[in-house]
Amino acid sequence: MNRVLVVDDEPQIVRALAINLRARRYEVHTATTGAEALATAARNPPDLVILDLGLPDLDGVDVIRGLRGWSSAPILVLSGRSDSIDKVEALDAGADDYLTKPFGVDELLARLRALTRRAGSPESQPAVQLGRATVDLAARRVTYTDEDGVVDVRLTPTEWHLLEVLLRHPGKLLSQKQLLREVWGPGYENAQGNLRLYMAQLRRKLEPDPARPRYLLNEPGMGYRFDPGTDVRRH
Repeated sequence: MNRVLVVDDEPQIVRALAINLRARRYEVHTATTGAEALATAARNPPDLVILDLGLPDLDGVDVIRGLRGWSSAPILVLSGRSDSIDKVEALDAGADDYLTKPFGVDELLARLRALTRRAGSPESQPAVQLGRATVDLAARRVTYTDEDGVVDVRLTPTEWHLLEVLLRHPGKLLSQKQLLREVWGPGYENAQGNLRLYMAQLRRKLEPDPARPRYLLNEPGMGYRFDPGTDVRRH
């Protein structure tokens, strides 16, 4: 059973989520403040966290930082804020995904399933399938199957590094700043043009239909994610 910590200062949301999650055999713990959330997580370490950013005592980003000091549990952020800057800050602090209020329970459950599947991430499965393309992370080789058989796909070192970062975090939304810092290094956090260019190149080489990406997805203004096959897809 997965243990979920639900953190929100709106009682009706906490109650609705607790009912729906328990009906699906999750063990649910709840908190209505940031301090209570950190204390509850320390007593009952969660496997998943659903966290509202707008708490009465602490900012949700501070709660994320507090959790990330000792826990790697996936964090799904709930936000009623329309400004994407807050969401990007949450992702940079260590959140894994976000939903904007109001949201549907079915979508939230689908996001939780996707985060749970990270336990079977490519770190333990070195061969990752993207349609007819196969990425062998251990061998650092990409092959593509077509009517002529299996052919190698040539990637530049930067393309490979970007792809590897995405594939090692399946289902996780990575902010533009995270990707730029990881792939290009310090000082490139604002080089969004680089990221768009290399993502377009990867899609041309790997996606069955680059104009309608199925695996390498973009959240406008936020970042990118590798979708290994979830119930919720964004193009």
